[in-house]
Amino acid sequence: MKENDIKNAGKALTITTVLTLFIATFEMVNALRFYKPGMNLLDIASYVQANRWIFAFTFIFANLVLFPSALLLYKANGISLKKEVYERETLGGDILWGVILAIVASLLSLLSLPIYKGCTELAYVEDEKMGVGITILYVIALVFVSGICKEIYFRGFARKFCGQVFGEITALLLFNMLFGLLDWYNFGYSFVLGLVCIFGYQKRKHMIVPMIIHGGVNLISIIYIIVMGSH
Repeated sequence: MKENDIKNAGKALTITTVLTLFIATFEMVNALRFYKPGMNLLDIASYVQANRWIFAFTFIFANLVLFPSALLLYKANGISLKKEVYERETLGGDILWGVILAIVASLLSLLSLPIYKGCTELAYVEDEKMGVGITILYVIALVFVSGICKEIYFRGFARKFCGQVFGEITALLLFNMLFGLLDWYNFGYSFVLGLVCIFGYQKRKHMIVPMIIHGGVNLISIIYIIVMGSH
């Protein structure tokens, strides 16, 4: 193991940890602003996205501010991020795997529905439909920024820069724990989603697969919110 490998692993872990702690703290503080006596943790968590505009803009800001550091880490080590994301020869198969696993991951989200039966009448209830503006912003934030940037941070960093230090699977699982912590308010589903992303990434070796899985799951969620809000 080279000293440079340890330095790269430290940088990758630092960037991802900073992102995780910043967003997780923001989500908690934002939710606690609506706290009322009698609320349980499920009720509090339901308010994380009560103000969708603030949530989306903060999410985009945090991911994009750190993105230049990610690009520099790849460039400094002579690694082509483009080739890490996709290669023309395997692109069709990678896209197909991503779409299939996005559907699988979305179906797995149904397993978490019983958890939310623990919400009380104090939990947040959306009282208006998503307008065009916030829908576009959510697609940008959760489908593109989240799907691309977070997969570079949580999957790309783990495999490329931390695998040689911790072992590839250990690194991927360690970063997946951070991935689950960042989205603490969905009570473990992000960890499950991360496992699906890891499977796809390990299977195809290109980041476009977990990017499609992650962005696809979020897109399906947005469509679900729009459809349910129209009824």
